[in-house]
Amino acid sequence: MSDPYQSSYAGYSAPREHPQGLTIIILGALSFVIGCLPLGIPAWIMGNKALKEIDAYPIGTYSNRSLVVVGRILGIISSIITGLLVLVLVTSLVVAAAGSGS
Repeated sequence: MSDPYQSSYAGYSAPREHPQGLTIIILGALSFVIGCLPLGIPAWIMGNKALKEIDAYPIGTYSNRSLVVVGRILGIISSIITGLLVLVLVTSLVVAAAGSGS
């Protein structure tokens, strides 16, 4: 007689972490905390790519989807904030240059 539990676990593999998940969350967190570093863009791009890879596999293949999502979102937020700061800086320099030229 065969073991009844053996057939229910046949072909099952434990979920693994996406290889870039830790890198994405570190880049996203550093770009958000330090702010002036342009690390948000790589976190955003790598996060998009990793999410496509995670979603291409069956549910449960990768265990760290939420980690990738958080890193990607932190990268997006810090990229937007950095872009706005650069825009304000350039605008203020243009206004200062125009005001000193008169």
